[in-house]
Amino acid sequence: MDKSYRWLQLHQADKQLKPWIKKTFPPRPSCGWIRTIREALGMTAVSLAQRLHVRNSTVHKLEKSEADDGISLASLRKVAAALDCELHYVLVPKTPLETKLKDQAKAVARKHMLPVVHTMSLEDQAVGSKAQQAQLELIAKELLDGNWRELW
Repeated sequence: MDKSYRWLQLHQADKQLKPWIKKTFPPRPSCGWIRTIREALGMTAVSLAQRLHVRNSTVHKLEKSEADDGISLASLRKVAAALDCELHYVLVPKTPLETKLKDQAKAVARKHMLPVVHTMSLEDQAVGSKAQQAQLELIAKELLDGNWRELW
């Protein structure tokens, strides 16, 4: 893949995700959102089952599987529609993707440098921290200019 295209793709993904980063989301209720919303609306499991065209027991299974993190996205999407809700599915990075990528490049560069730094210090040829930092930045840049698959 072309290097400029990779960076463009990364920046576009970061831009799309920016509104979600640092946003606080309410914790999922212990019984799950399906049951919480259904009960808040005063809707019975029987009524929801009718809207979904399933048995009453299926609604209870869906509610339990959501609470246990076992529900499929397809099922959750159907239930959301039946409850007149929108389902938003997004993976929210803890840091921007570009920051994560650059940090990973530095971590890999550090790993590459460690044996050399150790050997040089044993031979009383250690270089200063500024020189080490400059070398680290150089290796990280080379890694970012290469195949990003090698970073993981």
